[in-house]
Order: sequence, then structure tokens, then C-alpha cells
Amino acid sequence: MNKLRIIFLILGIFLVGGCGSKQQVVVAKKALPSWVIHPPLSNSLELIALGEGENQQDAINNALSLIASTLHVSISSNFSAKTVVKEGSVNSSEATYINETQSNVAKIQISEYELLHVKRLGFKRYAALVKVNKQKLFQGLKNEIDQKFMIFDNDIKNLQNANALKQLAAYKKMKNSFGYIENALIVMKILKKNFDDTKYLAKLNKINAQYQYLLQHISFWVVSNMKSLDKPVVSALTQQKFIIKNVKSKMHFTIYIHVKIQKANAYGFTLARSEISFITKDYKGEVLASNVVHITGQSSQGYAIAKQNLVKRLNHLIQKEGISKVLNVRL
Repeated sequence: MNKLRIIFLILGIFLVGGCGSKQQVVVAKKALPSWVIHPPLSNSLELIALGEGENQQDAINNALSLIASTLHVSISSNFSAKTVVKEGSVNSSEATYINETQSNVAKIQISEYELLHVKRLGFKRYAALVKVNKQKLFQGLKNEIDQKFMIFDNDIKNLQNANALKQLAAYKKMKNSFGYIENALIVMKILKKNFDDTKYLAKLNKINAQYQYLLQHISFWVVSNMKSLDKPVVSALTQQKFIIKNVKSKMHFTIYIHVKIQKANAYGFTLARSEISFITKDYKGEVLASNVVHITGQSSQGYAIAKQNLVKRLNHLIQKEGISKVLNVRL
């Protein structure tokens, strides 16, 4: 037993001595690359930005966002605000226009860029240095806008024999692209001082003018076998600025509402179960669209009140789904 104690004592001494002799390992902090500490600056030909993110793609995207920010900051000093014609109003406030433009220019997609450097700096930390050639960016935006207008021209040509509602829907779709096009034109003027955007703005104004003309001349009339059901439809059309008048015109449309109602009772309520059909015809009497919806009105005060509740339910449906979906017509 004494021998075993002596052996364990010796082993313990060695173990304590071994632990005491261990040296603490210090990991040297990695030096950051010079391009991270002192990134190169943008110049007259190129836009350069450093971005950081949790992964490589985030870092690149953040660098591109900074480049877009550089462009929109330049607007205040390089762009003289023009009168902006918006749907239903004219806004000529330079300060407001510049602020709106600055926030929207940041949404311009930059697809032509060169990745100069990318490096992992630590856990979930990457850095990327991105360069954008101003001439290539300008040309890319110009090609994209030219392509959009080529599509517009082709669509307009195909609309010559279409009815007014179809034309209105097509011009409305074109107008949805205005924001991007206007912002891209601003960026192009910043990138290239002598760029003339007159022809592009003229086309935008022409599309807007045609849209406004259609909106101001298209008229509707609603005919129903249950008069009170007219109100929700007329109200929705009025909100979209359509004329509600029975006139003779190639831009006139008639909506026919026909309702079938069945009386029922359930849990102390009187029910008015309805099948409501909508048929939209043009000025020649040709059917353009149709749709059927099923709505149940209810009341604890009798059948007459249950039928009146149908109007409230139809109005709720139109508010929820939109008049275009209820009529099955693009407006």
C-alpha cells in the first residue's frame, strides 16, 4: 500500500508540474486589408463603394446600395427639378420632387458592376469592394428604357382596334412603369451631363395624356332587377373616376345585374340566399365579361330586412375584392 501511495504521489507531482508548464496561446488579431481601411474613392469615370454584410452577397448588395445612394445625393446639386405630372395632379415643388426622387433612385437596379475584392473578416462578417463604370451603367439603363418603349410602341399599335376598357387597362399598365423610367432618366442625366431626355419624356406625356383621355370619356350605366344593388357598383365606379351616365358613345358600357333570391330560415334568422350575375356589354351590345357571385343576406327582423342586407354584403365584397374582380373586367 505504501508503494502505491508513493507512485500516485509522484504521478500527481508530474501532472501538476505539466499543467503549470503550459503556455497560454494568444491568437494574433488579423490585420484588415488596406482596401478595407482606406477604400479607393470614386472618380469621374467610376463609382466605387465598400460594403459589409453577413455573407458575400449581402456585402456586394450593400456596396451597390451605397453606389445608388451616391447617385441620389448628387441630385440636389446636379438636377434641376422639372414639373412632374402625376395622376390627377401637377406637382412642381422642387424640394418635394428631389426628396421623392432621392428615395426612389436608390431602387435603381445596378447589374453592370465589377467585384474588385471580397474577404471574410470574421464570423458572419464579409467585406466587398465594388466598382461601377459610369459609361456602362448609363448604356445599360438606356438599353433597358429603349426596350421598354419598344414594347410600349408595339402594345399601342395592337390597341388600335381594342375597346376602350382594354385600352385603359393597357395604358394603366404602362403608367406603372413611369416611376422607374423617370428615376432612370434622372440617373442618366447625372452620369452624362449632355444626355437629352426630351424624346423619352414626350412619350411618357403622350401615354399619360391618352390614359387621362380614356378615363375622362369612358362611361357606365348600371341596370338591375333589384334597384338597391346598383348603389355598391355605382359607388365603386365613381371612386375610380368613371362617368355614370346613360349616353351613346363608343366608350360607353352597360352593366346588367340580375339577382335570384331564395328565402330560408336558420337559428332564428331569416335568410335571403342570392345568386347575383353581372354582365358587362359594350355600346354595340356585345358581351365583354360576366361573373356570378353568391351572397346571403340575413336578419332577425324579417325577409325584407334580409334582402336589404344583401346590399351591405355586396358592398363589403366589392371593398374586399375590388370592382374589377367582381365584374371580371380589368379597370
